[in-house]
Amino acid sequence: TAPAGAAAAPAGPRCLTRAEQRARTAAKQVVPLAKAASAVKARHGELLRARLCEQNGRLVYMLTVLPRGGKVVRATVDAGTGALISGP
Repeated sequence: TAPAGAAAAPAGPRCLTRAEQRARTAAKQVVPLAKAASAVKARHGELLRARLCEQNGRLVYMLTVLPRGGKVVRATVDAGTGALISGP
């Protein structure tokens, strides 16, 4: 239990299983990963990892990218539109 007066930590994103990802993609609820990652990859390097997650009531791609400079960065992309929410 949390100490008295401590605020509860906000729930983090829940990442979807592969089956859930396929179902959402087939139902056209999300843009293809290639489209979501294209702007980030074009400017920032190689895509290392991508996850489709629910965050704050919406679907997002959480991307891990290795830029040419060598320092790993993370980006969040709206899975419904392909628009960059946060990151490089």
